[in-house]
Amino acid sequence: MKKNKFLIWGLILALPIIISAVGCKKFLDRKPLTATLDDLNQGTLEAQSFGLYNTLTYAGFSTLPWIDFQSIRDDDAQKGSSTTDGAEVNTEFETFQYSKDDWAPNTYWNDHYTMINQANKEIFFADSLKATDPASLRNVGEARFFRAYAFFELVKTYGEVPLINFYFTKATDGIKPKSPVADIYAQIDKDLALAAQYLPSNWSVAGTNIYPGRLTRGTANALWAQSHLYKGNWSNVVALCNQVKVSGEYSLLPNFVDIWKDGLNGIGKNSKESIFEMQATVGANGTNDHGSNWGTSQNIRQGGATNEWNLGWGWNVPTQKLVTSWDNTDPRKASTILFSGQSDGGPAVGGYGATLPPYSPGTGLDQPYWNKKVYSDPQMRQFTGQIFGNGGAAWINHRIIRFADVILMLAEASNELGDGATAEANLELIRNRASGNLGAARTIVPKIAFVNQAQMRTAIKNERRWEFAMEGIRFYDLVRWGDALAELGSLGYTNRCRYYPIPQKAIDLSGGVLTQNPEW
Repeated sequence: MKKNKFLIWGLILALPIIISAVGCKKFLDRKPLTATLDDLNQGTLEAQSFGLYNTLTYAGFSTLPWIDFQSIRDDDAQKGSSTTDGAEVNTEFETFQYSKDDWAPNTYWNDHYTMINQANKEIFFADSLKATDPASLRNVGEARFFRAYAFFELVKTYGEVPLINFYFTKATDGIKPKSPVADIYAQIDKDLALAAQYLPSNWSVAGTNIYPGRLTRGTANALWAQSHLYKGNWSNVVALCNQVKVSGEYSLLPNFVDIWKDGLNGIGKNSKESIFEMQATVGANGTNDHGSNWGTSQNIRQGGATNEWNLGWGWNVPTQKLVTSWDNTDPRKASTILFSGQSDGGPAVGGYGATLPPYSPGTGLDQPYWNKKVYSDPQMRQFTGQIFGNGGAAWINHRIIRFADVILMLAEASNELGDGATAEANLELIRNRASGNLGAARTIVPKIAFVNQAQMRTAIKNERRWEFAMEGIRFYDLVRWGDALAELGSLGYTNRCRYYPIPQKAIDLSGGVLTQNPEW
């Protein structure tokens, strides 16, 4: 399937980006570091900023390669689909036999440097123009954020990477060795400090958000908190999370299940809980298709292009370990996992009153469990005409950072600083919402009172697992906690698997200036 994808906010930008993908077929390779410097030629900083938002729909940020790196390497998610679809991914990401040269790792690397290069170009042009008006500075803030976001994902994934923080037009100028991890984080700090300074608190005019999903100061501070969380800089995490929390711009939705409602009347899209969200939209009968493969890549898969339940490619599905280890009394479980052969549970748990066919590869559904957080609304399928297979669910947004993460980051950092009362209070915000706001005397998802730091640390770890299941957070949590070997060792994980090897094509292109990770 080929699509011209555009970001739309009331107007269509002339920025065609073609991404080829059918199931798990290979994506178009772009040369690392250099191939996208001339992709943007819109002439204005605003247009270049819009182009950066569009990059979020690239495969390395919102479909199979991102899912491979971020989600199916943990113990709660696996590839899914069918046994023959993307079989190499099972080896690379589920059994930790990493590949130095394959379509998914190459695309992940390429797309992140594409974003960095686009941000570098915008920052360069703004500096050349000596643009200091408020609108231009907001655009620079957006470019700074996206560069920081790409570098943060790269440093978590590879460790040392080339610090390409400048615009260049000559390909050889982009050939740089790896920089120390500390230098990458220093660049992230610098970029996010400026992003937080330049970005607005909101994009509201007369009480209406004129740019749903556009970056804000809270987005920059939330990502900055994440980067400090990964380094264990607890005081910085507390300060940044509190800035987001007291801003009043964000809040938890009353019902956990509402976060994922993407239908015609869905309230989850760009909700008050959303801090950073990739945008996707499809109009009536497929008109104005500015969709993404985020939802399509994960929706239910059934053999045969015209089968009623062949709604997508079926990647990123829950593991048996997640299913059996999660208490059935936690309402989030029924709102996160779809069970083949069972009712979807109806609206109270994110369903639509349908019963799924049984798990029976070849004749029924290809997996026993599915990610319900991207379960497509039947009304939207009819409205868009995307009923079967590769085109389904293209309107679903990717929720990248939620306010719930800010709350749990604050709880974790407070606990590590010895502030058990704040840790308990913020953990309770998440658990009470999960229960359906039943209050402190509830018996399901009960309140957890602070006893000691170790007990609260375990409770917060568990809460992050349940709250963010299938969202691509757990693997990196396990790594930063030092728990990855204990939880993933039986699957083939060793300590060197915390970092992925740098793509061989990138090394070859550099003429050996870029070197492989030492453990690979």
